Amino acid sequence: MRKLLAEARALQRQYRDSEALDKYEQVLRQDDKNYEALWQAALLNLSIGRRYTDETRKSAYYTMARGYAERSWALRQEGPESNYAVALTLYNQATLLRAKDRLRAYRDMKAYVFMAVARRPDWSEAWQLLGRWHYRVDHYNLLERAFSGLFLGGRPDGASSRKAIDALQRAQELNPQRIEVYYDLARVFENQDRRAQALDILRRAATLTPFTTEELEISRRCRNLREKLERKVGRQTSGKQS
Repeated sequence: MRKLLAEARALQRQYRDSEALDKYEQVLRQDDKNYEALWQAALLNLSIGRRYTDETRKSAYYTMARGYAERSWALRQEGPESNYAVALTLYNQATLLRAKDRLRAYRDMKAYVFMAVARRPDWSEAWQLLGRWHYRVDHYNLLERAFSGLFLGGRPDGASSRKAIDALQRAQELNPQRIEVYYDLARVFENQDRRAQALDILRRAATLTPFTTEELEISRRCRNLREKLERKVGRQTSGKQS
């Protein structure tokens, strides 16, 4: 068992997600209540599922992740890892759901992501997810706000863009090498018309070395966003000079 767990962790460090998942599943065949194997299997299913463009395959991985996450939570209801796994699963599943179920997922994930941060305040990924939750809920459109009020008892309270920035900045401080956080933070600043701050973040992101295909894609998005903002700033500067 210990050998399988060690092998799974080593494979994860090498970004060999499918092989790592297989090792964790081997652990669970021997011990179906192994906490680490359950929450790690949930995160790996999400990671693999996100790579698919086909929604059917993506949904299948997300459903598997949800099962593993909920089993880990049943074992440790205040565990930071189990709460994070459930919250992240809800966040990813929401992208595939219709309005009612999507909004319910955002409502339900609040307690889990807050618990994850409270129990592991040193975890960059948990802070990033909290930042994403704050920003998404704070930017419900009119229909989403109305729907939440009519059918879900109102929009989840406490969400704000300011708190989203604080959470994302905390995530960045805890792990300055995670390019995903730079991209999230830059987009929040862009949407608030804080272009100088967005550009500063994106220029810092350009100094990071991507290691996975996902990081390469985020690096490409950072570059495209930086170029777009630089053009806007350039036009704005030219307009003022003329």
